[in-house]
Amino acid sequence: MTTPATAIKDEVRVLIDFQIETFGPPAPLTFSQLREFHHRFEKISTLCQELNRIGSSKVQGHSKG
Repeated sequence: MTTPATAIKDEVRVLIDFQIETFGPPAPLTFSQLREFHHRFEKISTLCQELNRIGSSKVQGHSKG
């Protein structure tokens, strides 16, 4: 069974792989590639914030018990 945190981490890894691939070719990036890169960056940021929220709630939950 996949936890929400594991699913988010997997998605972040995939997005980061795409980001790395974007800078692989030596040619200049097109406007479309830059837009996609920015969209993935925003998605990674959002997912990392969600991971932080999940981690914080777990820590708070354990300290209460």
